[in-house]
Amino acid sequence: MENALLVGLSRQMVLERQMDVVANNLANVNTNGFKTDASLFQEYLKTGAHEDNFIGSDRAVSYVQDSGTYRDPSQGALQATNNPLDLAIDGNAFLVVQTAGGERYTRDGGLQLNNVGQLVTVAGDPVLGASGPIILQPTDHDINVSPDGTITVLEGNGRTDAIRGKLRLVSFTNAQRMLKEGSNLYSAGAGGAAQPDVKSQVRQGFIEKSNVNSVAEMSRMIEVTRAYTQIATLLQQQSDLHKTAIQQLADVPA
Repeated sequence: MENALLVGLSRQMVLERQMDVVANNLANVNTNGFKTDASLFQEYLKTGAHEDNFIGSDRAVSYVQDSGTYRDPSQGALQATNNPLDLAIDGNAFLVVQTAGGERYTRDGGLQLNNVGQLVTVAGDPVLGASGPIILQPTDHDINVSPDGTITVLEGNGRTDAIRGKLRLVSFTNAQRMLKEGSNLYSAGAGGAAQPDVKSQVRQGFIEKSNVNSVAEMSRMIEVTRAYTQIATLLQQQSDLHKTAIQQLADVPA
């Protein structure tokens, strides 16, 4: 197979994976706390031939290679909900939740109470505080979450605040290397151990929206589609050229 076909095929494979990334971004445009992913590309130069019987130097061939993805960590817009259990994080911290697979991390602060009074995520995973799961009593009301994550309530007919726990806010040395696990959760991956975050603040009554720019992602999807189509046309032209050349060379003069 000639170099033009190989280079075109390598580009199409990369475009297909890029389309997957863009489509996932668009699918999560309304997912609370979602962070946009983008593809990384680099040039891959084919190694030259090294046999002694080649005359002259081998011509370098440049291929397209995707080296991975990176995450846009910028904060999404904060939307006021006036729901006391909606919490947005102003900063780089994550909430810690307990799952069947161990501790996981999320930016989705749309929380709720389960049937036993535990503070949980939408998926039902308990949100962890400094001393474990945070549990509220049936008579608790006027829930207040301070910027440092301390949760206080008024208990029954009392007028004195009662502390129910303090949210664990953690950050990572290299958050880019955290792994997405679905359901808006991350695992630490190679991002390092979770460290307490004392700089970020909690905003009660707000939700952090996705930072996906839907217009930009739609434009990128159109660009990827056009590029894929153009390369497909080029490959077809190359195939037709080979077919014509073989037919003409096969013609034996009468």
